[in-house]
Amino acid sequence: MIKILAKRAQIASRELANLSTETKNKVLADMSAALLANQELIIKANAKDIAQAKKAKLKPALIERLTLDEKRVREMADGLLELTKLTDPVGEIIKEWERPNGLRIQKVRVPIGVIAIIYESRPNVTSDCAGLCFKSGNSVILRGGSEAFASNHAIYQCLRQALKDNGVSEGAICMIISKEHAAVDELLKLNGYIDLVIPRGGEALIQRVVEISRIPVIKHYKGICHVYVDEWADLNMAENICFNAKVQRPGVCNAMECMLVNEHAAARFLPGMLKKFKQSGVEIRGDEFTRKIADWAKKATQKDYRTEYLDLILSVKVVKDVQEAIRHINIYSSHHSDSIITQNQKNAEEFLRQVDSACVYVNASPRFTDGRQFGMGAEIGISTDKIHARGPMALEELTSYKYVVRGNGQIRQ
Repeated sequence: MIKILAKRAQIASRELANLSTETKNKVLADMSAALLANQELIIKANAKDIAQAKKAKLKPALIERLTLDEKRVREMADGLLELTKLTDPVGEIIKEWERPNGLRIQKVRVPIGVIAIIYESRPNVTSDCAGLCFKSGNSVILRGGSEAFASNHAIYQCLRQALKDNGVSEGAICMIISKEHAAVDELLKLNGYIDLVIPRGGEALIQRVVEISRIPVIKHYKGICHVYVDEWADLNMAENICFNAKVQRPGVCNAMECMLVNEHAAARFLPGMLKKFKQSGVEIRGDEFTRKIADWAKKATQKDYRTEYLDLILSVKVVKDVQEAIRHINIYSSHHSDSIITQNQKNAEEFLRQVDSACVYVNASPRFTDGRQFGMGAEIGISTDKIHARGPMALEELTSYKYVVRGNGQIRQ
């Protein structure tokens, strides 16, 4: 059954690669309208998933990621409409030049082909990924987590109907309707039909995909994100940014998991900041200096500094200077998103140059690491790989390229 699905997706990918931008935009607009028209059915399906999640005693942060309401369905629909306004990357000439022998060479964007996306928790990923792949001319095979089974299927049916209404092959967007791990194992061995696999989810999922897959994988790994409060930071700014980075949505990959504070700013900054965190229900796991200021904080371990909590839990460490902060981040970070708060330009530039992460910030919350916030529309996710795509993975990152060479009879001597 999975192989048949992959064959359908491969055939559809050839059709999609040649669809006009106008047709793609029309289908995306119809997908958006279908989500809104079926809003009640989607939310009703989501309620089944929420009930199951509560029965399974999932963490509140995970249930929050899973939950759909009218606002989030509207955001999904708006995300599809945003894609219609973005430039179609397919056919874009990246570079062109002429050789002395008269050959004219163009480097042109083309779709990757068939993309399999394996993801957990958030059902909005279903529409985001389907829309991005469709606009970039790729067919997609979706396999969501069992915790969002009903929600994902309801969303998929809306997208599929829009394809059907426009006479586009339904193989353009496929979904594996199975909770069995064996289905994923089979999918990951179909390198003759699938060109790329993108796993989105927890560490265990990504490691499993990498170990089994015969297909190239782009990892959307965990987000152990840091904010470093420098000696030269505006402390009011630092407090606002750190609070936003941890508390606004603690269950997402671009939330702060570790706060580093310069030793010369710690006595002025930490008492008020930690009090504010405590009032908001944040559990602090700190080093010795931090625990002297907040005796209620738990002792941080090496494991804490390597943990993506996805919850109202925060590691805190006081460091000597910007170089120690950079060393800590490069050792413990997952190379997702890290930020420095400082008014010292030299320290800011050192941080930007030396921190080896997909996204580095000065005086801003790492919560902005997001395709929409970057003006790229929706995103497949945040790639922590270095090859092909890094950071928010949107339309351009879902393309490859080919060389188009035009001559007038040249032969190689």
